[in-house]
Amino acid sequence: MTDPERAAAQAYVRLLSATRAVLDDGRPVPALPLLTVPMAEADRALAALGMAGNEAAFFRLVGRLRPVAPGGKPD
Repeated sequence: MTDPERAAAQAYVRLLSATRAVLDDGRPVPALPLLTVPMAEADRALAALGMAGNEAAFFRLVGRLRPVAPGGKPD
């Protein structure tokens, strides 16, 4: 995995973590602005790779960074 690929996958994982934190709070609507920065970071990283619109390839990268164990949970 190249450095830009790793950066994009890591940005997406950070976005997932932030989203989970917002949703776990139980009050997602007021907290949605907290996702602005991680969403922008993930968008920039994806665009830098030229993968905008190519989710399948991107999710393969994410899977290489954070493999999913049997049962659907990340290792």
